[in-house]
Amino acid sequence: MRRSISIIIPAYNEEKRLPATLERVRDYLHREEWEFWEVIVVDDGSKDATGDVARRAKARVLANPGNRGKGYAVRHGMLEAKGEWVLFSDADLSAPIEELDKLWNAAERENAGVAIGSRAIDRSLIGVRQPRFREDIGRFFNLLMRAITGLPFHDTQCGFKLFETGAAREIFSRQRLDGFGFDVEVLYIARHLGYKCLEVPVRWNDVAGTKVSPWLGLAAFLDPLKVRWNGITGKYKERKGDLAADERR
Repeated sequence: MRRSISIIIPAYNEEKRLPATLERVRDYLHREEWEFWEVIVVDDGSKDATGDVARRAKARVLANPGNRGKGYAVRHGMLEAKGEWVLFSDADLSAPIEELDKLWNAAERENAGVAIGSRAIDRSLIGVRQPRFREDIGRFFNLLMRAITGLPFHDTQCGFKLFETGAAREIFSRQRLDGFGFDVEVLYIARHLGYKCLEVPVRWNDVAGTKVSPWLGLAAFLDPLKVRWNGITGKYKERKGDLAADERR
């Protein structure tokens, strides 16, 4: 039997997609017979019934103090997780929850603290592709990110990442970016702290209804510079502080 797992799903106005997503996640976890599992939905200041829908589906709900961003939501969930391993997944399940098997097996086999899903290593696993211009922007972002940060990964932005929980607490407690550039930041911190990080090809399908505005997408291009600067200035050497303190500010 497998050990314990927490599934983190950051959600902003996801009342329509969540029921099917949570049912599929729950069915998978029952099938795989984890010793302990929990599903945590982090409600990022939704204006619809996201939180109520998640509660009715028996998920554990954490509420952000307003709409703080995906990075904040994932950090919130990671620092509250009870399982020995913790996965964060997008609410649309663009990477099917069953692909957790690949991350888990790779992490166990290679004794790694972090395993991330990747669309770039084997693009034949992509069923429904993004529009061409979004793929091109993603490739350009990755080239820029690698040049600035020195990270070796081909796809940092796939929303499907697995962490050993002790590693997650060390990494996410140092996270400073609340927006979509947080993926780059947490991987930079992980390598800075000496954790072995694996990039694993996963099945993936583009799902209509993205919450990423063009402006937020463009703003994310500045985040690798922020990450590199934070690294140079030593800001990742110490933990940032707890979320309760953040919420009081």
